[in-house]
Amino acid sequence: MVLNSDGTKKPFHKQKPFADRSAPTKPGLQARATAAKILAAVVDRKLPLDGALDHEHGNPAYKALGESDRALVRAILNTTLRHLPRIDAAIASLLESPLPEGARALHHVLAIAAAQILYLDVPDHSAVDLAVEQANQDPRNRRFAKLVNAVLRRLGREKDEVLEEIAKVPPMPGWFLTRLEKAYGRDAALAISQSQLEPAAIDLTVKSDAEAWAKRLNGVALPTGGVRLAAFDGGIPSLEGFDDGAWWVQDSAASIPARLFGDLSGKRVADLCAAPGGKTAQLILAGGAVTALDQSESRLKRLRSNLDRLGLKAETVATDLTTFKPTEGFDAILLDAPCSSTGTTRRHPDVLWTKGPDDIARLAALQERLLRHALTLLKPGGTLVFSNCSLDPAEGEEVVARILADTQAIERVPISAGDWPGLEAAITPLGEFRTLPTMLKMPEGIASGLDGFYAALLRRT
Repeated sequence: MVLNSDGTKKPFHKQKPFADRSAPTKPGLQARATAAKILAAVVDRKLPLDGALDHEHGNPAYKALGESDRALVRAILNTTLRHLPRIDAAIASLLESPLPEGARALHHVLAIAAAQILYLDVPDHSAVDLAVEQANQDPRNRRFAKLVNAVLRRLGREKDEVLEEIAKVPPMPGWFLTRLEKAYGRDAALAISQSQLEPAAIDLTVKSDAEAWAKRLNGVALPTGGVRLAAFDGGIPSLEGFDDGAWWVQDSAASIPARLFGDLSGKRVADLCAAPGGKTAQLILAGGAVTALDQSESRLKRLRSNLDRLGLKAETVATDLTTFKPTEGFDAILLDAPCSSTGTTRRHPDVLWTKGPDDIARLAALQERLLRHALTLLKPGGTLVFSNCSLDPAEGEEVVARILADTQAIERVPISAGDWPGLEAAITPLGEFRTLPTMLKMPEGIASGLDGFYAALLRRT
């Protein structure tokens, strides 16, 4: 019974109803709310997107969605992160004054809605309506619901003009664009920035006969010896050759380091930081007796599973590389070192939002420590390839330069551009590999570009 303040019974029709928490929300609302939460985790808390979108251990709100809504969340997040500087500029241009400090949750609601309006095939009215509903359901944002409605409706009306204006904004965080300009010049930096908006290609490393597999799979043979696929329906496991272990997915740039060794028949080879095993498989196929190392046993489990599908075998060792001391040195060592992964933004657009200059400095120091130790594991006359998927010379060229400047009995083996037709531009004057996302143009209908990668070949004299 509900009573008035004087103790009399309050008429039933005047009683305020309880909220029905079991009432269904608007279709698509949970997907948008989840996208906003994960965007906040990536941009504000620097958490990796892959972890949030993991089907087993990811964000609880994401795991609770159906598969179609999960796909929508992935599309929204990837699009938002790729275009975030432009989205921020678009929102700022429509606000009379900046959002209050601390209104990060509101910013993320606006950002994911703007991404849908500007770049995705989502009806504008749906993006606006659901963003307003998000604001109304969040106590932090409720008072801004009218602003959300006004800004997003105007964005829909002025979409073409806004897109033209923000096209001048580089789609890359300023801190990293500045580093690219210093390394490669303004024009190249802007081209690299723009290239991250292109879809990532699907490349395969094949056991043999790339030309034949290119024909079978409707792709093209690459100068790296692999195959690049055109768009196709279905999943990777549905393609011919998957069940037979005839190939594996591996970006063409990532396949280069292992190929720098040439024939490894009869040689004892170490693949350090080996998981998930694509490069390990290459080293085995080149004839090496391979020991694959990784600090994580769970990652090595995945490596062994991948090798099993390919019908290949390697010795595996779970260990901290910096303390690894084998009884016998190796003839060849591949060190594909942990890095900032800034060369992979086409497929991992969160990288430039979860990393910063301090991370690059920290990772460069780790790479140098790993490389110095790895060189002690090499037999006289043996060769080592040091590589990573960073675009920043601090994690590549500068590390090797310091090693060569103060380490005796180690020399650089120059890579010849003549040995890499189609990738001559990727060979530096010092004879090292430096691939950029703007390289490797493809015919119409096939995605161009490749991951940014660095690789140097060293030898113990």
